Amino acid sequence: MESPPQSAAPTAPPQRGSQVYDEMCMGHTDSEMIKRARDLRKNMTRQERRLWYDFLSKHPARFRRQQPIGPYIVDFFCPSARLVIELDGGGHYEWAQYEYDRKRDFYLQRQNMRVLRFTNLDVDRNFSGVCTAIERSIVSTD
Repeated sequence: MESPPQSAAPTAPPQRGSQVYDEMCMGHTDSEMIKRARDLRKNMTRQERRLWYDFLSKHPARFRRQQPIGPYIVDFFCPSARLVIELDGGGHYEWAQYEYDRKRDFYLQRQNMRVLRFTNLDVDRNFSGVCTAIERSIVSTD
């Protein structure tokens, strides 16, 4: 992978969840992953903030946000249900990102985790449906 061109002005970091960002995390130390996860928590997308503050942060099952798991950082993780929740933006509709997401999901499933994926549009247009799907998934593990 080529490195980006150097410039005098600072550039925005790669988007969380993008293939470039996750590849940057692979092979890094735990302390680097924890720092990246903290940065992601500070810079959540609008949809991540809504799902976290309006539902997951208050859920009795206890969720974590931007949780390092192996070489990845997942959007949300419920340890008791072994449930990963991912919110996908527009970049996830490209073939390369789709293949990368499949590889990532396979890794998580091999760790005995279930992965629920929702689009940002799902959160924007059908928030209650997203919450219901998450709730059903948690209840099915009890």
